[in-house]
Amino acid sequence: MSAEFLTTIAGVILSLLFSYIPGLNTWFAALESLHKRLIMLGLLFISALGFMALSCWGFLADLSGIQIPCDRQGLIGLVQMFIMAVIANQSTYAISEPTNAVVDAKKAVSGQADLSNGRG
Repeated sequence: MSAEFLTTIAGVILSLLFSYIPGLNTWFAALESLHKRLIMLGLLFISALGFMALSCWGFLADLSGIQIPCDRQGLIGLVQMFIMAVIANQSTYAISEPTNAVVDAKKAVSGQADLSNGRG
């Protein structure tokens, strides 16, 4: 198992959490698209940084045998891990079926936007 694979898994898990955890999924669905993207990018970056920090402190090697160098090469790896996590996250989001609660939350938000614009 590699660090890139671990961050890819983290990207998939984050997408599934925000898609299917009751309460969290409806809160997230009600946000504007830009805010959703920024939140997800931030969480993915934090997870990649977390794997890097765990490796630099030696915990990642102890837990999984994965060693990320704590130098310039490691930073390049961090960028690669982040990109792979984003790809996995967005792919999972694209293929996951929204729950009824998420569909209703999106309808409610779009209905409020229509009413506030005088189109309701």
